[in-house]
Amino acid sequence: MNKKKVELLSPAGTLEKLKIALDFGADAVYGGVSHFSLRIRSGKEFSFEDFEEGVKYAHERGKKVYATINGFPFNSQLNLLKKHIVKMGELGPDAFIVATPGVLKLCHDLVPDMPLHLSTQANVMNVLDAQIYHEMGATRIITAREISLRDLKEIKAALPDLELEVFVHGSMCFAYSGRCLISTLQSGRVPNRGSCANDCRFPYEIYAANPETGTLFKLEEEAGIGTYIMNSKDLNLASHIKEILDSGAVDSIKIEGRTKTAYYAATTAKAYRMAIDDYYAGKMDSARYQYELHSLQNRGYTDAYLVSRPFEKHDTQSLDFTMQLGTHQVSGVVNAEGTHFLCKYKTFPGDEMEVVFPLGSEVKKVDNDIGSTYEKDGKFFMKLKQLKAQNGKIWEEIHSGNVNPIELPTKFPPYTFFRIPASADMNTAPKK
Repeated sequence: MNKKKVELLSPAGTLEKLKIALDFGADAVYGGVSHFSLRIRSGKEFSFEDFEEGVKYAHERGKKVYATINGFPFNSQLNLLKKHIVKMGELGPDAFIVATPGVLKLCHDLVPDMPLHLSTQANVMNVLDAQIYHEMGATRIITAREISLRDLKEIKAALPDLELEVFVHGSMCFAYSGRCLISTLQSGRVPNRGSCANDCRFPYEIYAANPETGTLFKLEEEAGIGTYIMNSKDLNLASHIKEILDSGAVDSIKIEGRTKTAYYAATTAKAYRMAIDDYYAGKMDSARYQYELHSLQNRGYTDAYLVSRPFEKHDTQSLDFTMQLGTHQVSGVVNAEGTHFLCKYKTFPGDEMEVVFPLGSEVKKVDNDIGSTYEKDGKFFMKLKQLKAQNGKIWEEIHSGNVNPIELPTKFPPYTFFRIPASADMNTAPKK
């Protein structure tokens, strides 16, 4: 069984998110460049130069970067894919994440010393498949989201040298990960090539048709049932970290979300860092982790299938809405210098903002002309007495989109976030 400390692996959709995830507690991050990375949007936001800088940033801190090359290529793309593999290898990541046997072999042939991680898109759920991929050169299997903890333990017992990685948080596919064709059929955007339109998140109206008469009528929904018939809730296993790590089968726990916000990257990394560290310290506090995770936008949470069989679950679908705000609204983020922040919602003098900074950070408690920082109920807060921009202008209020950096009363860790409790009028997520 696994004896070493489990790795916390976070998404890196941009260079900024890469740095934030590592600063907030991740041991490693994953991301990619171009459409071969299975997230076209985040791939476009990562240039080769940014990715190389990210690798350097991680390695300087003793952390790792895994490069995603887990798309499903067409024949017409193979020459371009070969060049891409070589180029990514030159940037110095710690492993490639790939999804198909052919690409696995191609990576091994072109960059023979690169560790290879098999993507969850390969849907490995049993010892036989894991063994085949291990024999082909995979050093780690990112198992299917549908796998059980019992099956993970059986794979680890049979293949103790094979690393196993599991998702513990983030969006869930309605179908097996990446295998759904709804987006392809409705909009021509192919899920297993990185351009899923998330059609399963849409509201649908149901109709009945009589082909003989041409009669068409709408089937009315029952109150409270909803029309988001394929909308999976988000995965959240923070309350099961002890159970997962007690198994000894898991080498890395993974957070989904390369296209999500910088605040999401920070908060998920922080919450699961706390859970992992608490586990090894012999103390667990699920309420503490869930407080952070419930501050995020979400589709409702589920513990999905790792600790329960699919047929035992009846709470995995969010039928009434596609997305909802969490308990908090992000109101600002500190710049890289730690001296100013940019507004992300709306801020007035006197607003009390909770401070979210990396674990182990220290911020001075001050009370000066700009504002004050203080602790209350075990949390850290800030109030601004005046909104003084970097150019010296004093604002009576600032709103999201204002590009003027606002002075802080003391220096904060880079990329510290400020948040306020979400009120009912903030929650504009589409509902039935």
